[in-house]
Amino acid sequence: MPAFLMKLSFLGTGTSTGVPSIACDCETCVSHDPRDKRLRVSILIEHGDKKILVDTSSDFRQQALRANIRRLDAVLITHCHVDHVFGLDDIRPLNFRYGAMPIFANEIAWIDLRRIFQYIFQPTHFGGGLPQLIPHTVVHNSPFCIGEEIEVTPLEVIHGKLPVVAYRFNDFAYATDLKTIPPDSMDGLRNLDVLVLDCVRLKPHSTHLHLDEALGIIEDLKPKRAFLTHLNHDILHARDSSLLPENVEFAWDGLVVGSLT
Repeated sequence: MPAFLMKLSFLGTGTSTGVPSIACDCETCVSHDPRDKRLRVSILIEHGDKKILVDTSSDFRQQALRANIRRLDAVLITHCHVDHVFGLDDIRPLNFRYGAMPIFANEIAWIDLRRIFQYIFQPTHFGGGLPQLIPHTVVHNSPFCIGEEIEVTPLEVIHGKLPVVAYRFNDFAYATDLKTIPPDSMDGLRNLDVLVLDCVRLKPHSTHLHLDEALGIIEDLKPKRAFLTHLNHDILHARDSSLLPENVEFAWDGLVVGSLT
């Protein structure tokens, strides 16, 4: 199998409640398998000297310390749900060292980000550091570059009724929190080395892909490798990995794929 030329680190692979879930004694939540311990979903991409974070999850501080993140070149936001953006304030220590941070999101997400984080965008007092952000608005199927070697293509997917951004980075794509993928976005997700795809649980869900739906999309797109993320406590890693085809895996926190070559 050809080398995957980016380094992909899974910082978190869990659904909005995380796993274990509070007050739950199910088999997954009491599991001692570290692959069943899931912070809220987020990834780090490294290519050459560039480091890109996708989503500032509500566990971002813990993830950044665990992964020893010391610098970021950009943050990409998929959508403005709590588990994906409530770690935004923890960008501040990186601002202290490197200045303002480029943040990319679609127009719908920016409306909510400016409302939720009004104190950042419309400061009314002094004292205490504020995140320093450089806002960029992404548009469906309109590529942009981060550095000289990473072309990023935003692709719209649908999470219930909410448009969410899936991001394609050269021959890798990340598509979390979705129920359907429009035909032109499906076309934009073909010919991939690696696909990371939403899969919240084994049984059907109203706003997320479940296992059979996710595997059907993978069969259609035919990436060389695929990883399933945004997993809830319905999925027990050791038990349910047997349900997957050879080129598909459940992701887990701390999993690293590829290299910097």
